[in-house]
Amino acid sequence: MDNKNSVMMQRDLEVIWHPCTQMKDHETLPLIPIKSGKGVYLFDFEGNSYIDAVSSWWVNLFGHANPKINAKVKAQIDTLEHVLLAGFTHEPAIELAHHLVSLTPEGLKKVFYVDNGSSAVEAALKMSYHFHRNRGKEKPLFLSLTNSYHGETIGALSVGDVALYKETYEPLLIANRQVAVPKDQTVESAEEALLHLESVLEEEADKIAALILEPLIQGAGGMHMYHPEYLVGARRLTKKFDVHLIADEIMTGFGRTGKMFACEHADISPDFMTLSKGLTGGYLPLSVVMTTNEVYSAFYCDYNDYKAFLHSHSYTGNPLACSAALATLEIFEEEKVLCENVKKSAYIAQKLEIFKTLENVRTIRQQGMVAAVELDGYDAKERIGLRIYQYGLKEGVLLRPLGNVIYFMPPYIITFAQIDKMMEVAYSGIEQLLSGSLSGNN
Repeated sequence: MDNKNSVMMQRDLEVIWHPCTQMKDHETLPLIPIKSGKGVYLFDFEGNSYIDAVSSWWVNLFGHANPKINAKVKAQIDTLEHVLLAGFTHEPAIELAHHLVSLTPEGLKKVFYVDNGSSAVEAALKMSYHFHRNRGKEKPLFLSLTNSYHGETIGALSVGDVALYKETYEPLLIANRQVAVPKDQTVESAEEALLHLESVLEEEADKIAALILEPLIQGAGGMHMYHPEYLVGARRLTKKFDVHLIADEIMTGFGRTGKMFACEHADISPDFMTLSKGLTGGYLPLSVVMTTNEVYSAFYCDYNDYKAFLHSHSYTGNPLACSAALATLEIFEEEKVLCENVKKSAYIAQKLEIFKTLENVRTIRQQGMVAAVELDGYDAKERIGLRIYQYGLKEGVLLRPLGNVIYFMPPYIITFAQIDKMMEVAYSGIEQLLSGSLSGNN
């Protein structure tokens, strides 16, 4: 315990309960205390560097300590750090809302600020249910896709399909039913899943408020991917049966899939779109629910009519977070980010080819700046993802696998040489796993 990393780790474990973590693991698995970040790199207190291949849980778009975002936030902090958004407003919130309306699919004209991804999902679910109620319809049921994940607050958890969460918290959850997700990225799989969706809507549409889905990529569901044709059909069917479509673009939004928003691949506009993660470039918590004038109008009334939407957060529309988001959108506009991402996505696709030579690789899939290598032949109890994670850290790359799925979701500023390093470390780890030389202590 004589170096700064060890001291920081010990002080952390005395008081912090970490998310998505079995804390007992840290009896043998060292925490990595991070002192600073720059570009795609994170640096610990001993000067070791790590390529942030997962964008710090999918939020960091333009690198750590980005000069443009830094400057915008620094300027804002000397002007206004926060003010309530009930009865008050401020320039960053106004400008950001106008930017988002201009960027998102046609018809999404209103912006409701929230704090984080799960909270945005909660707000969208409540808006949908409350909309139908204001129109005289009681529709308490929600649809979502199998293998889905929408967050971990109660409503968001209810519409997800993570078995462990569902089993643990089942008595607390709201009414939900899953429909089949397309099994792969083919048109045929999309059409097959749409038949199931249609049959459920024909049977229960009068009770269903909304279908919520992650467009094209199910993030926490092992980066499972499907064809845009499913989005086309889902939008057609939800309109036909008077059911809302909620596009959860918290992970897929802001260029991850190759377009600004995943819904653009299908040229559809949902009734609600939830946005967070990359919205602020990974700087500060902020989320929004985008919706239509039709939805907004259903809540517009005299005070005594009791139709107003009942949802609020203390830090809603925080000026610092809105300023970080404005800077992030300016980078998109000024630096032709999506065009550059096309080149990097193609390069990642080339680098993925070598993984096909490994016998323990089951499938490889990619959508824009998200790529995944799914391994085969391992029991969950073997925790091979943890072994790859440990090996990656040893080699200077932060990989955080989802079970048996090794995925890549780097900041957009990653260079081709850094892509090489990221992919080579993952390949070497998987290869050593196959040969049996990668133990849990590596």
